[in-house]
Amino acid sequence: MMMNAEIKALLVSIGSADIDEELLKEAVRTTRPSAGPGAGIESFFFKSGGHRVRLAANKNSPLKVIRCCTDVMLIKDGKPIVSGRLEPALSHCPEQAYLTISGRCVYDCKFCPVPKLAGETKEREEILQLVQEAKRTGQLRAISLTSGVESSIEEEAKRLVSIVSALRARYDVPIGVSVYPTETSSQDLKQAGATEIKYNVETMDPEIFSRVCPGLSLEHILKSLDKAVPIFGKNRVSSNFILGLGESDECVLAGVAKLADMDVIPILRPISPHPLRSGEIDIKRPSSERLLLLARATKRILEERDLKPDMAETMCLPCTGCDITPYRDV
Repeated sequence: MMMNAEIKALLVSIGSADIDEELLKEAVRTTRPSAGPGAGIESFFFKSGGHRVRLAANKNSPLKVIRCCTDVMLIKDGKPIVSGRLEPALSHCPEQAYLTISGRCVYDCKFCPVPKLAGETKEREEILQLVQEAKRTGQLRAISLTSGVESSIEEEAKRLVSIVSALRARYDVPIGVSVYPTETSSQDLKQAGATEIKYNVETMDPEIFSRVCPGLSLEHILKSLDKAVPIFGKNRVSSNFILGLGESDECVLAGVAKLADMDVIPILRPISPHPLRSGEIDIKRPSSERLLLLARATKRILEERDLKPDMAETMCLPCTGCDITPYRDV
């Protein structure tokens, strides 16, 4: 059976699978994200029926991955659910060099393990080398950059501008950037050669935002997104919107409509609790039914505003591994 929207929603709602060690150790087929809520957790990509999903490797998951001739099969409760293939990840996801610049952050968003991981900060030359390695595979279609905040948002944006400039001088592929915005980051990154920008609102519920993202400003992010659209253009600005922090469906769809009215494409990102944040935040992974309901409602809102997420060339929208993506999955 090939994957469809309903099967993918089920897989995304679970978010993990028990995968055989012999499959997992094939390094080109696994990825360990170093940014965002999934940082530090090994995962893999599965593709079937034109849909793609990223699942964390978890021995306790109700899903199990087994070999099936030249492909693999996902099983739940002893019954086959879907067959397909494992898909190579270049850097974090297939077909993109999706790289984290600073794997540490001075802010303390309660859903994110990065502040507790204290990862490395990659220098420009290391980034150039990693992109060149991805280029040699013949599979590189885009470069995507994300980052924590090692010292200040201004220094982080400045670092990204320098790296984007160096990459643009060497590669003729789309470049996407996800970073916390400064007053001039959109202009600076566009001038440096960035194709698309993503500033994450995380949640459009002000009370939840103030509680889970202390020290950050939802108003500043929204203003930055609004300013970014005339700079990058329609269908070139997006924002991650987390599902599972206690927000209502009404709040989600009102937030989706508000972003869409600004010509910003919302990305509804289901979240799972991270072990490093145990006890700090109450997270509930959205059900498959909720994921489909919100994705289909989001698609209708985007259609009304003539927004096309399938035009995106970088970052999460073309990857689709973590989300139910309008125009691609539903």
